[in-house]
Amino acid sequence: MCVALPGRVTSINGTKAIVDFSGNTVEAEAGLVKIKVGDRVLVHAGCIIQTMSDDEADELESLFSEIEDIQI
Repeated sequence: MCVALPGRVTSINGTKAIVDFSGNTVEAEAGLVKIKVGDRVLVHAGCIIQTMSDDEADELESLFSEIEDIQI
């Protein structure tokens, strides 16, 4: 299963961006969506696929946290 994760853009270099996921940073392809430093974005398979509001990103992060807490 593939999951898109919310993060925050910390820097941009051409069509690449550094995205922070709760302290973990990764380089993502930024050529598909118009972004700026500080934007909250959704990243899937190494590509930024959309920008999102802080509320939307916070809600997704909360849902992922709930999923992690589920004990099977």
